[in-house]
Amino acid sequence: MCRLLGYATSGINLSLNDVLGQTAVEDFRELSEIHNDGWGVALLSNPAQLPFVHDGGAPTPETGTKLYKSTLAARFDPIFNDFAADAARGGLWHLRLASSNLPLILENQQPFFANGLSFIHNGDISDDNGVNIVYNADYPVNHGAFLSTGGRSDSAIFFAVILEYIAFGFQLDEAVAQAVRQLRQTYPKSSYNCMIQSQDQLVVLCAAGREKTSPRIVEIYDEYGKGEKAHDYRVIRYRGVTDANGKPAGVVAASSGFDQEESDGWNVLHNDEMIVASNRTGEYHLRTI
Repeated sequence: MCRLLGYATSGINLSLNDVLGQTAVEDFRELSEIHNDGWGVALLSNPAQLPFVHDGGAPTPETGTKLYKSTLAARFDPIFNDFAADAARGGLWHLRLASSNLPLILENQQPFFANGLSFIHNGDISDDNGVNIVYNADYPVNHGAFLSTGGRSDSAIFFAVILEYIAFGFQLDEAVAQAVRQLRQTYPKSSYNCMIQSQDQLVVLCAAGREKTSPRIVEIYDEYGKGEKAHDYRVIRYRGVTDANGKPAGVVAASSGFDQEESDGWNVLHNDEMIVASNRTGEYHLRTI
């Protein structure tokens, strides 16, 4: 039960402040009043000095990815502002509200990172009795792929299934689609809203098993006096990104919770629909799963 945000540019470096504007960034950060179980960010930005040049280390697919995760709520972490001002050609941002009493440990903070891919997820993958997939010892998942995520949560299992399909040879967007199809066979009502970022692409998926907000989430928001903001909890919206000259330069997508007006260019990503974007050219298209 989290808040997601991701963007991809036309290969130019733009900060989150550039992409959203500082007011919207602050509004997004304040969502961590409720989504207060930690936060994380993964940015694609080429380092000023390559890490392997002087000491002989071999370059890896991870070169150029900045990753930060904390169990501290984003609104209380001063480093958030530093990352919001840090320019990148792509980025993922995650505000966590832990599901199914999963532990608040650093290993379960997102983005997860493996094989050059960053991954964030908003959902609780559980059965009708509320039993989370992490407690289903019979669910088939590649143990090596799961360990590579570094996590111990349902989101880590979801990521591991995606990694399996990539290993089978599927393209990134189709690997995500295949993973959702597989998981839905056992957990059809769970939410698979997610974002995944490679060195070349951003994929954003809206795949909510229940489009109506669950009563438990409404209760949580009511506890903070913000129940009216829970009605579109599962919604993801997107809009084009522009550069300093106002020219098209990519796309940004985000969970609901802060102002995303249609008049400002925001569009709803429909259920079972995904954005496939290049963080090299900024071009993107929509497809269904």
